[in-house]
Amino acid sequence: MKRWITTLSMALLIVAFFPSHSSASAALGKKIYKKKLHKACGFSSVKFARNHTQGEWEAIYEAGKFPQEAQAICPKLDLSALKSGIWNDLYLYVTKYALDGLAPNGCTD
Repeated sequence: MKRWITTLSMALLIVAFFPSHSSASAALGKKIYKKKLHKACGFSSVKFARNHTQGEWEAIYEAGKFPQEAQAICPKLDLSALKSGIWNDLYLYVTKYALDGLAPNGCTD
């Protein structure tokens, strides 16, 4: 019994410290924007997100053109300096606050 509890405890610790790919979130997308894109873009994350509707963002993302669209919106953006793993979180953020999405509750960046 003690060995079983120890094994279960270790499994729970591993799951807690190694989040799965499903840990993507809009909040993380906003943090990534502020850290990686804001300076190059020169405007808030909400303004970036409101360049398209949710459907348009979805079509861009599914076509694999999300990084290119980000660079089209922010011409100074250096795509080679960004990791490929950021785009899912950014996508979740822009679809949440897209032109036809949620209002940002007075938050502009």
